[in-house]
Amino acid sequence: MFEKPIVMLDFETTGLSPAYGDRITEVAALRIVDGRVTERFVSLVNCGATIPPFISALTGISQAMVDGAPPVERVLPQLLAFIGSDALSAHNASFDEKFLHAEAGRLGMVPAHQGLVCSLKLSRRVFPGLSSYKLGLLSGQLGIRFRSAAHRAEADAEVAADLLIHIARHLGDTYGFGALAPQLLVSMNKLSAAKVPAWLRQMADAARLAENPPQSA
Repeated sequence: MFEKPIVMLDFETTGLSPAYGDRITEVAALRIVDGRVTERFVSLVNCGATIPPFISALTGISQAMVDGAPPVERVLPQLLAFIGSDALSAHNASFDEKFLHAEAGRLGMVPAHQGLVCSLKLSRRVFPGLSSYKLGLLSGQLGIRFRSAAHRAEADAEVAADLLIHIARHLGDTYGFGALAPQLLVSMNKLSAAKVPAWLRQMADAARLAENPPQSA
């Protein structure tokens, strides 16, 4: 499925941007090896922040829950150690990565992940023409079910991991890929949707040629 591990990340937060003072309230990080989740890091997070009522209504995360959670000074170093230098993935990945960098920066730390894979962008390129690419609606269209309530970090990360594995299987079945390099997915994120099919065929042909080089006379 994948040549190297990929860590699927999801944060629940108090709002949309750390630039406006929003903070994280919960994190889930799931390590995908080959085609399955092999390890997970999940925690509520106390950043000393106030949870807006509409966020509590959406996520079910209350002020009391985060007030009693481990402090961010403990959770973030553990999270960064868990991710290590593996590739990082998330659905709408720029959102989660900016919170990761912001919270790490507050502690004078720098994330070490190698590459960022956005499962939302991949879905637009691999499954064009769907009615929605929001995680809840997209997963339903692809037959991927939530195991527990949406808008909690672990549930969302699990569905996003299933989505990424689903994409990998589709690419293998459609183009003949064996193991996918995370960097190939990173590069695919940067292409326009119209260019992706021809590019994938080219990459798959190159991979097969590398595995089975022509014999010299």
